[in-house]
Amino acid sequence: MQKTIEPSWDLTIDPDTVRLFILKAKAISAALSDDYNDGAEHEVEFDGNLRDGHHHDGLAEEESENLTEKELRALIGDLNVDETAELIALAWLGRGDYEASEWDAAVAEARQRGRRRIARYLLGMPMLGDWLEEGLEAIGA
Repeated sequence: MQKTIEPSWDLTIDPDTVRLFILKAKAISAALSDDYNDGAEHEVEFDGNLRDGHHHDGLAEEESENLTEKELRALIGDLNVDETAELIALAWLGRGDYEASEWDAAVAEARQRGRRRIARYLLGMPMLGDWLEEGLEAIGA
């Protein structure tokens, strides 16, 4: 009987860091879903006299920002080239673009993207948190 050899994944990026990204990405996604599901939250309502019925706190409301997204962008920006490539490769693995056996190819392809607009690219993935989680599971990390 032949023994199956498990591949050893020597990640540059700490799996716990990826798990932090997963939590933040899921929080961002949940906030977007809640906002989308509410629908009318940001709409202006008019009463019978065509007056603005939308009550707000002026500029304080307009300046509110999603700190979770800002934090995640900063954390992604702090990654080195290898960590960035692995993070992208994990997302691709979780999304099904690559199999775990193609890990090296996924990382090489991710490295070709360079470091420009990585946070924007990753945060543009609608299921980033889930895909990162599935990517980690695929490589057993």
